[in-house]
Amino acid sequence: MTIEQFISSDEYRVRIFKALADPTRLQIIRTLMGSRTELNCGEIGERCEASKSNASYHFRTLREAGLILVRKEAQTKYIQLHHKTFDTYLPGFLDTL
Repeated sequence: MTIEQFISSDEYRVRIFKALADPTRLQIIRTLMGSRTELNCGEIGERCEASKSNASYHFRTLREAGLILVRKEAQTKYIQLHHKTFDTYLPGFLDTL
């Protein structure tokens, strides 16, 4: 592993931990884990009692950390967990929720 790969890997871990260091974002992850399928943004916002703008901010943070995948269909965005990221950087984490 080169130093460049090591630094980028550490920076990525920092981004993941910062994204998870918020109760609302943890609730979003927990909600997606419990659903076992993708949900649209409105469904997640309702279940987490987050306003549309607040939920949007949290979705962006989770997406940028690679923790969720977003799929757009017409005007609706669907969100699901990005299991590969959890399996690679946080094995077993989702089982603790």
